[in-house]
Amino acid sequence: MRADLVVPHSSGTRKPTHAAPEDACDAHMHVYDRRFALQGSPDAMLDHATADDYRLLQRRIGTQRTVVVQPRVHGTDNSVTLAAIRELGAQHTRGVAVVRPDASDAELEGLHAGGIRGIRFTLYTPANAATDFGMVEPLAHRVHALGWHVQLHWSAGQIAEHAALLARLPCTVVFDHLARMPQPDAQAHPASEVMHRLLDNGRTWIKLSGAYLDSRVGAQGGYADTVALARAWVMQAPERVVWGSDWPHPTERIAKPDDAQLFDLLSQWVPDEVQRRRVLVDNPAQLYDFS
Repeated sequence: MRADLVVPHSSGTRKPTHAAPEDACDAHMHVYDRRFALQGSPDAMLDHATADDYRLLQRRIGTQRTVVVQPRVHGTDNSVTLAAIRELGAQHTRGVAVVRPDASDAELEGLHAGGIRGIRFTLYTPANAATDFGMVEPLAHRVHALGWHVQLHWSAGQIAEHAALLARLPCTVVFDHLARMPQPDAQAHPASEVMHRLLDNGRTWIKLSGAYLDSRVGAQGGYADTVALARAWVMQAPERVVWGSDWPHPTERIAKPDDAQLFDLLSQWVPDEVQRRRVLVDNPAQLYDFS
């Protein structure tokens, strides 16, 4: 086994069984870098998770385009994400920033020039968040003018609670990690109905990512309990789903998932090869403004 297939924050060393198509995009990963300021708890910091480290994962799974999502530990200092875009190659890398309402128009324009195409609200654990629910709507109007989207990492309960807010948002909205529907009865949760309504509006997207976050059967069970949910999202909005690795898997502190297994899981979520190419290439090209 070649040494370059050993990737920090990823178990296993094999390559995926299914090859990535040309211009395949990993639409959700993070870069952590001690060259940049840390905000919040230093316990959230990860070493060996820089842009250079991530290149090893690209070699392993075969993706060529990347979306760098600002990590919580770097707060609203998006310098780390802008630097990662440059280091991974601005032509095939985009970013999702974290900003607060006091961000100036000039700051937003600078982020756009640096490759940012969306802002994220990581409110799954509100106590640790750099933003809050009251910031979502006003910032959504501001970034809509730039052609950006709003990305949400919310619990299913939060999605159900804030259904009216979500329906009012003017811009494209992207839900992280299969919309965090709890297993084993994901589609019975009240948020499922909210999500289906939102998907009908033509502006709502879902990331096929984070299988390990809500799976009850886990890696040993092949994350089989996520398949029905993922297929439901793909069936309803095949043109508005993207795939992401979630490397370096910041929620998994003890045992890291096998990224080859996660990439191969996509072939179960999206069995049709033509549709799978759409998820990996065409859809992210549209959402993230790749040429």
